[in-house]
Amino acid sequence: MARIRPFRGLRPVPDKIQEVASPPYDVLSSEEAAEKARGNPNSFLHVIKPEIDLDPPVDLYGEATYARGGENLRRLENSGIMIQDEKPGFYLYKLRMGDHEQTGLVAVASVEDYEKNIIKKHELTRPDKENDRMNHIDALNAQTGPVFLTHRHNPSIQTLMDEAAKKNPVYDFEGDHGVRHTITRIEEPSLIQRIQDGFQAIPALYVADGHHRSAAAARVRDKRRQANHAHTGEESYNYFLCVIFPDSEMQILDYNRIVTDLGGLTVEAFIERLKERFEVQGCKPEAGGHRHAKPKGLHEFGLYCDGQWYAMKAREGSFDANDPIKQLDVSILQENCLAPVLGIGDPRTDKRIHFVGGIRGLEELERLVDSGKAAAAFALYPTRIHQLLAVADANQVMPPKSTWFEPKLASGVVVHKLD
Repeated sequence: MARIRPFRGLRPVPDKIQEVASPPYDVLSSEEAAEKARGNPNSFLHVIKPEIDLDPPVDLYGEATYARGGENLRRLENSGIMIQDEKPGFYLYKLRMGDHEQTGLVAVASVEDYEKNIIKKHELTRPDKENDRMNHIDALNAQTGPVFLTHRHNPSIQTLMDEAAKKNPVYDFEGDHGVRHTITRIEEPSLIQRIQDGFQAIPALYVADGHHRSAAAARVRDKRRQANHAHTGEESYNYFLCVIFPDSEMQILDYNRIVTDLGGLTVEAFIERLKERFEVQGCKPEAGGHRHAKPKGLHEFGLYCDGQWYAMKAREGSFDANDPIKQLDVSILQENCLAPVLGIGDPRTDKRIHFVGGIRGLEELERLVDSGKAAAAFALYPTRIHQLLAVADANQVMPPKSTWFEPKLASGVVVHKLD
């Protein structure tokens, strides 16, 4: 079933973890990364966003950019900032954000399991992004960004995680957004074996976040297998870096939408068109003057335009509740509003729609509309983890920007070097 194995992690010496650990590569622009890493040569952003060290103009996908990332990783190694564990092990990664806690296992997972759909997907990948991650892995000879995996809650695995959590952590630090990161190394052979055996009983793992990283790892495996006439299947390139969380602890935030115009409609005409498939009601000010229409359940939406919040609810019969894709709120909004009313047929390519992660709050939606950068904003109720698993089990693909996972893993905490 699901095969995972321990590995010799490359990681910061304990007193440098705060300097090295950084946000993931895909949550910051190049400009934001440059500003965040300013004055800190040990920031892992120099490895995962190496363009910040090159003079403009910079080709983000050029050979020089990837080569610089490799140089920066080797510099952290050669200077003793990051060291590689002598023996293979697992790592327990606990995230705490406000009242929310989740604990995952850092391991390497089988590329073959990924190809056989034992590790299931729910998103399409783009060739350009796959190429980027593949070239990054190849140039660094390392996987720096873990794939975010999940599985259905398993009491036996939970018992093993609880046992491992009793050990003293190797890191315990606060990252961005007040998130606490606590990492514990698991090195006892007996516990390692029991964890591996436990996951062997898991019928499937699911990619929650990191579809391009996992696809890129498979392509690197193919390339290196072809070049290695003595290939055995046990080489490190046959596995990819991951952190595995139980579905019971996953936190998905809303992934909201803004549109640049109303397709030529007035606000009044737009609202009337929406009422054909939604119940729409203006929101009265709450205590403090706020008029937010934050959705409280599935199939509820908030709409903000022209300084007014509206509460929307999908009318019964306006979607197929038995279809794992069509019953998603992102699909309901697309099929009943964005496409038929606003003419936004493909949200992957249409320049009139943009996406805003729920971590920014509804105030960000108001700001974008009030500033004139958007004509309207839609607040969605978060996709539920059981919906994601159902889509993956049906071998279907979720619409773009359906899930926003929080809290985020830090980069540079544990790296998987390839032999």
